[in-house]
This record gives sequence, structure tokens and C-alpha cells, in this order.
Amino acid sequence: MSRSLKKGAYVDEKLQKKVDQALATGVRKPIKTWARASTVTPQMVGLTFAVHNGKKHEEVLIEESMIGHRLGEFAQTRKFKGHAKKGKLAKVYGSSGRFEE
Repeated sequence: MSRSLKKGAYVDEKLQKKVDQALATGVRKPIKTWARASTVTPQMVGLTFAVHNGKKHEEVLIEESMIGHRLGEFAQTRKFKGHAKKGKLAKVYGSSGRFEE
């Protein structure tokens, strides 16, 4: 469910201060944040954020197409290692899906 138009987009106050400071000084180093729920606003376009994914900070360069999305959408929390290979687990579990020795 989306947030009320009356309230506006949610942006963490501390994060907004960091964005304003980066725009004022012109420093383009990554802005470190844990605020994954913050919405990307048009002011953030062109800035780089280091978004925490639960283990480390992943760098995200904000583009125009990201406006309105949440920061957490661009820093994946799970690493996809691929599906099981055909021969490996298929031999162990067999066609019935149960463990067979």
C-alpha cells in the first residue's frame, strides 16, 4: 500500500540532511546509509549512496528512473547462487523427490 499524498514521500531526516549537505558542498563521495525504507527523490539524482544490505554497504548511483522507488530495492539482501545442477541432486533424491541411498 502506498503512502498518503498528504504526508508525501518518506525520506529519513538524517539522510535528507546528508543529501542537502552533499548538494551544498559539491562533494561526490558516497553517502553511507542504513535507511533502506527511504524514497528516492529528484534531489538525489546523480548522487551515490552506500546502502546497507545487512552485511555490507553496496554503492548505488541514483538515476532518474529510480525516482519514487525505495533505496532498499537497489541493494539486494540475498545472493542468488543458481539452481541445482541436473546430475548432482537429481541422483541423490531420485525421481520421487525423497532421499534414496
